Amino acid sequence: MAARLREHATYDDLLQVPDTMVAELIEGELFASPRPGWAHARASSRLGMILGTPFDLGDNGPGGWWIIDEPELHFRHNVVVPDLAGWRREHMPVPPKNHIFNVVPDWICEVTSPSNGRLDRLKKLPLYAREGVAYAWLIDPEQQVLEVHRNEDGHWASDATYGENQVVRANPFSEIEIDLSRLWGPPPA
Repeated sequence: MAARLREHATYDDLLQVPDTMVAELIEGELFASPRPGWAHARASSRLGMILGTPFDLGDNGPGGWWIIDEPELHFRHNVVVPDLAGWRREHMPVPPKNHIFNVVPDWICEVTSPSNGRLDRLKKLPLYAREGVAYAWLIDPEQQVLEVHRNEDGHWASDATYGENQVVRANPFSEIEIDLSRLWGPPPA
């Protein structure tokens, strides 16, 4: 479960969290979440492969994007780590040389789980909207659901909700079809 470790925290406090946890600093509160389990990691990894090939590499797709796993986003005094993020290359022509991303992504994806769902929905999504992220995806691998949201004046509007084994075209990546069954994968033996 994502735990609030401290109020009035700083980036130095965040750096003290063990590497076995994902640490985030939101409105002065320090949160730490365990590393993802199988279903969470599988869905995130698979989506990165599905989108990365046509959008980041430009193979059989339009290209023009950077698709990154778990980037450390810095929005003023906030530090968040979405499962995936994407930038149109015209908005971020040159990626940072270190692990700190100061340019607001065009798209983020959070893979929710019982340990982080509340943090993703109640703390991180409002922050992403306020900072100007254009699209947010929430994936729930246990329920096999993809929620697509678009930013309208700093608030999220539902664009679509898909589930199970649907084949979808979802903004901002509607140029390709995504077979959702590929995200869920077989359960561990």
